[in-house]
Amino acid sequence: MGLLTRKKTIYAANVADEDLAGGNEMVDRLREMAEKEGATVVVVSAQVESELVELSDDERVDFLESLGVKLEDTGLRRLVKEAYELLGLQTYYTSGPTETRAWTIQRGWTAPKAAGVIHNDFERGFIRAETISYDHLVKCGSESEAKNKGLLRSEGKDYVVQEGD
Repeated sequence: MGLLTRKKTIYAANVADEDLAGGNEMVDRLREMAEKEGATVVVVSAQVESELVELSDDERVDFLESLGVKLEDTGLRRLVKEAYELLGLQTYYTSGPTETRAWTIQRGWTAPKAAGVIHNDFERGFIRAETISYDHLVKCGSESEAKNKGLLRSEGKDYVVQEGD
C-alpha cells in the first residue's frame, strides 16, 4: 500500500455548470487538502462536457462564455494537460500529404527514440528529421512558407524533441 500512496495525484472535482468557472466551497476544501499533499485539482463539469460534444464550434465557444470559461480551460482539456504534465509526457506530430498524426512520448526523448514510437525500424534507421514547431507552421500557413522563412529545421540523432514539434 505504501507504494500506491506515494503516487502523485490529480483530483478531478465534478461540479455543477454554474460552479465551473469559480468553483465552490467543496472545491476550495479539496484544493487545501491537495496543496498539503502536493497534488493538483482540476475542476470539471461532466454535464458541461457531455453538452459540449453535441455543439458546433461556434456554439461551444458561446456556451462556455456564458459560463465564464474559455474553450482552452474546459475541464477535460485541463485534465488531459495535467495528466501529461504529471506523467512527464508530451506530443509531437507527423504530417504527410494525406494524414497528420499526434504521437505521445516521454519528455526528454531524442528524435530516434520518438521515431521508434511510430515503428521500431524508424528508431534503428534514424538519420535526420525535418522539424518545425506547430505554432510556426500555423503562423506560416504552409510547410513551404515555413521553409522559405527558415523555420523548417533538419535535426539529427541528438535532437531532443520539443512539445508540439
